[in-house]
Amino acid sequence: MFDAMSISSRRMFLSGSVIGAGSLALAQMLAADDSLGTQSSQQTDRKRPLPSRAPRATNVICLFQHGGPSQVDLFDPKPELSRLNGKAFEGDLEIHFVNRNKKILLGSPFQFHQAGQSGMELSELLPHTASIADKITLIRSMKTESVDHEAALRVIHAGKIFPGRPSWASWVLYGLGTMNQELPGYIVLSDPKGVPVDGPHNWSSGFLPATYQGVRFRSEGSPVADLDMPADQSAQARLRQLECLKVLNEMHLRNHPGDEELAARITNFELAAKMQTSVPNALDLSEETQETHSLYGTDRQETADYAKRCLMARRLVERGVRFVQIFLSGQPWDTHNKNAENLRKLTARTDQPSAALVKDLERRGLLDSTIVIWAGEFGRLPISEGSDGRDHNRHAFSLWIAGGGFKQGYVHGQTDEIGYSAVEDIVPVGNLHATLLHALGLDHTRLSYPNDGREDSLTDHLVTGARVIPELLS
Repeated sequence: MFDAMSISSRRMFLSGSVIGAGSLALAQMLAADDSLGTQSSQQTDRKRPLPSRAPRATNVICLFQHGGPSQVDLFDPKPELSRLNGKAFEGDLEIHFVNRNKKILLGSPFQFHQAGQSGMELSELLPHTASIADKITLIRSMKTESVDHEAALRVIHAGKIFPGRPSWASWVLYGLGTMNQELPGYIVLSDPKGVPVDGPHNWSSGFLPATYQGVRFRSEGSPVADLDMPADQSAQARLRQLECLKVLNEMHLRNHPGDEELAARITNFELAAKMQTSVPNALDLSEETQETHSLYGTDRQETADYAKRCLMARRLVERGVRFVQIFLSGQPWDTHNKNAENLRKLTARTDQPSAALVKDLERRGLLDSTIVIWAGEFGRLPISEGSDGRDHNRHAFSLWIAGGGFKQGYVHGQTDEIGYSAVEDIVPVGNLHATLLHALGLDHTRLSYPNDGREDSLTDHLVTGARVIPELLS
């Protein structure tokens, strides 16, 4: 055992160390020392509010669609828009790319059909979503605050256009805590092709303690970076390094009790040790039946990648992960050009796995306790951009929610006759957040954390006037 005080600078030691989080995790596991992280766990959880009511749901899976899916081509049929196709629109529209638009109305080339006993009208591009129509709440009257991608992403994820705020998933984890001590409470399943627009900001914990941020898992190769110990290092050497680091960290934490980043780091080292065995098991899709693989479409080239991550999401929720979020690379739904062509490709990729997830959760008895939400950051305009593209639209977009106490086979809200603006039962993003938290047993007016000298929250209801929408819940 060496004297930690003989080390002149903790920062110099850490900066010169080649110890990765995964390597430390293995040493931690070999040491079998459960004391590491106890103090930090107490510290980061000290302000956690208790749920204010019995929750309808305990878990969330968010299927996020970067770029802004076109509501008038997928979820919101507009016969009048089709009738006026090719004609100039004389009314006022908020147009993002002014010089590229001539306000020519663009009807959808796709047919809409009634689905299920509810008769919900959905596009021909969504045959699998149509098969779960009686399980979902379809909101057609969403509105948001910005037509800029990054700002709108901050609104849908974190409640406001300003950067540096916690994602709603981080708020959920802060409010409810984790359910599985061997896996992160908030996991992001990223696209093998790359990160989405705005990258890690989409799953940031903002001003909440760092322990509540999303942990990115890869669906190909090693799921978590640095989780394996280097082959050229012995377990004994790692154990000694961890012993030293533990003493230094705990000494520093005692001297700086408000250092949330350090507290989260200590906790994460402990978690990483447990993850070395829990992660491979959780993501092992070979345990699934061929019927399940076919249900999701992992055996089809066009759906395989998205299907694999949807199936992983179910396995993670099954093991108690509180919040799982699936992203696509870039912003593929941003259909400024070749709108119809790109929508065909995107729905062919995502429709079957998304619907399969809902069906699989239901048959396993998990849908009642799991919220599945399919959403983008805004919608598209009813006029053409160029010949066959659509510009951004913040005044109307659609999304759907399944499970977790939300109404089944229910359509909420309405847009105008061309699908430009929500006009009935309008749902601002803040109201959506308040309702989602409500379904999880959390009161959005009480779920707060100190920030810039005041108690701040996801909805900031005193400023935004956000409220729960009971009509969305069963």
